[in-house]
Amino acid sequence: MALKYISGFGNEFASEDPRCPNSLPKGQNNPQQCPYGTYAEQLSGTAFTAPRVENQRSWLYRIRPTVMHTPFVPIDINNVSDDWKNRPPNPNQLRWLPFALPSSKAVDWAEGLHTICGAGDPTVRSGLAIHVYLCNNSMENKCFYNSDGDFLFVPQQGNLKIKTEFGIMNVEVNEICVVQQGMRFSVAVEGPSRGYVLEVYDNHFQLPNLGPIGANGLANPRDFLTPVACYEDLEVEYTVISKYQGHFFEAKQNHSPFDVVAWHGNY
Repeated sequence: MALKYISGFGNEFASEDPRCPNSLPKGQNNPQQCPYGTYAEQLSGTAFTAPRVENQRSWLYRIRPTVMHTPFVPIDINNVSDDWKNRPPNPNQLRWLPFALPSSKAVDWAEGLHTICGAGDPTVRSGLAIHVYLCNNSMENKCFYNSDGDFLFVPQQGNLKIKTEFGIMNVEVNEICVVQQGMRFSVAVEGPSRGYVLEVYDNHFQLPNLGPIGANGLANPRDFLTPVACYEDLEVEYTVISKYQGHFFEAKQNHSPFDVVAWHGNY
């Protein structure tokens, strides 16, 4: 299936799955009865009272509420850390050989995430972390969301198919992809895959100022693509992994989280 996208960066977008025409409410966000009996939920990317020019939020219309899951319980993902203070600093120049890909067992993206370096603290929303992912298996009936900040994916080997609540993206080597704070996603791979992930705690990604290079330098906003709504209505045991204040938690639910029939917003 050829994937479709909407072009633009930071735009106010609207999308509905063609299987459910007119699924976006007209003239309001949260009517008493949404089309097709969906549930309206808002995902906020900024404070609710942020100035209008800075305010980021999206409304999602889904088959089941997000809160339909078991309580989250702590889990260990030992290779991811933000404990910079208890690690001795090293002023020397450092280089790495290519990180070894897993071969003796199946490892998905969430299991194959390893921290390289970073600074700051996600609990005070300041700083960043740089990770590498090493995996050879797709996330089956499992999704991940990051409450600490935004993820920027940089594939180095192997293309990624990233399924989100907003739609599906194919991310090839030499492309980048951003999944923002609070968005559930699942990563499928075609084979052994490796790449980098930049995690920022304190803000969302923005296009840089152009300065003396002028209005048409660097990438244009239209070069960035956003997926379109593409829901799945599956009743299956699903694992939800949450990264929150540097710790990891897991919950179970009996359906796919990617059941968003329509959405609109700028986040």
